[in-house]
Amino acid sequence: MATEFKFPDVGEGIAEGVLVKWRVEEGDIVKEHDAIADIETDKAIVEMPAPRDGVILKLHHRPGDTVQVGETLVTIGERGEKAAVGGAPVMAQQKKSVSVVGQLEEAEEETKEPLMHVSKPSAAQEGKLAIPAVRRVAKELGVNLEDLTGTGKEGRITEEDVRSAGSEEPSREEKVTTIKITKKYDFYGYVDRVALKGIRKAIAANMVKSHSSAVHVTHFEEADVTDLVEHREKEKDNAAKQGVKLTYLPFIIKAVVEALKNHPYLNATMEEDEIILKKYYSIGFAVDTGDGLIVPNIKRAETKSILQTAKEIEELSEKIRSRKFDISETKGGTFTMTNVGSVGGIFATPIINPPESAILATGAIREKPVVRNGKIEIRKILPLSLSFDHRILDGGEAARFTAELKKYLEDMDFFLIEKAGE
Repeated sequence: MATEFKFPDVGEGIAEGVLVKWRVEEGDIVKEHDAIADIETDKAIVEMPAPRDGVILKLHHRPGDTVQVGETLVTIGERGEKAAVGGAPVMAQQKKSVSVVGQLEEAEEETKEPLMHVSKPSAAQEGKLAIPAVRRVAKELGVNLEDLTGTGKEGRITEEDVRSAGSEEPSREEKVTTIKITKKYDFYGYVDRVALKGIRKAIAANMVKSHSSAVHVTHFEEADVTDLVEHREKEKDNAAKQGVKLTYLPFIIKAVVEALKNHPYLNATMEEDEIILKKYYSIGFAVDTGDGLIVPNIKRAETKSILQTAKEIEELSEKIRSRKFDISETKGGTFTMTNVGSVGGIFATPIINPPESAILATGAIREKPVVRNGKIEIRKILPLSLSFDHRILDGGEAARFTAELKKYLEDMDFFLIEKAGE
């Protein structure tokens, strides 16, 4: 008995995914829970497990295809069975069942003509009997089912009826295709076209949402982190012995959390006519995956030491880059950081990660001449760029927050207090 396995609703507002690769071929024998495909959503790469034992009868998409939730991924059956053209196996009345991995459609018995009750059709198609595959063909050809007289059993409209009305040669074996001509050049020369999908599509939507829902302003500052650089150099070998890679980020996160405690409007969201001040601190940090940025966050960062934060940063970063993370690890952030300095950047105007109220970009630490006590010294300077939502706070509050952050970053006693308490 053949089974259609459909791309499941995995929640979190995900409506589609991109088929990265098949792990099976048509004719392969699979066991229930065997990985059969990798699908990239805007959150992660998901391994799709086989819903049952059987033989792969038909793969309904090719790598690179965008698959909508509810679309058939694969038909699985027994040796010798065949999947009908159009994706549905030849089957009688179907019953739906739901598993943890998706929706299945099973056939009870084989008949000449499949009959299936579908969800309520549009007003123009009300009262006409037609299976979903026929309705899809009608939609593709622009044929109004209400104008047709069905020649099938009990007056059902067949695919031949639709194709005849659409002035096409009727054939159940023929697959409708639309030829799309895409030019490889514009008026000035040749071009490459890259589909907007996966992570990049999600980023594009999120950035549009951010700009349409917040009033962005960016404040700039510099912090003298000469002493912090020296302190981190002393501590990184000790951290390595404990299996922790010690970067500057956990130090900055500690300073950010402390400053946020005194400036709650930078740790807030806006909902209709209310500003929600968060009493917890979950600090997000942008991870470059090569396909785009994904932002996991350190939950309850105020409760964690610098070494604990460093270890969690390393673990989350690895999960993100391998795309094996849990979606919950990217949810619930209250403030976000991004490091443009990792690629040599100095200042930036980062886009707020909605629905948060602020985001901090750190630049590359560089040596600069600085006047100290009337003398010019070469110091290590960290550029800071703070973008904030001007609806929630004003420039004065943003400047006070950044000044306090600068104070903590320049004060080794602030970091040494924690070390003394360990």
